[in-house]
Amino acid sequence: MNANVLGRWKKEFEEEANGSRLPADERAELSRLREENRRLKMEREILKKVAVHLPPTSQSKI
Repeated sequence: MNANVLGRWKKEFEEEANGSRLPADERAELSRLREENRRLKMEREILKKVAVHLPPTSQSKI
């Protein structure tokens, strides 16, 4: 085994252990959550623009 490979693994392990590097599964989840957040913000902006053109609704008491 090459010494460079061991050194890289050691560095990655140390970074994960001290929190400066996320494990692969957490990086994937973070990426997914960022994409979902971007999409939800875009949907919210669209709904705001549509709501401006809708008539006001009357609140009925239940």
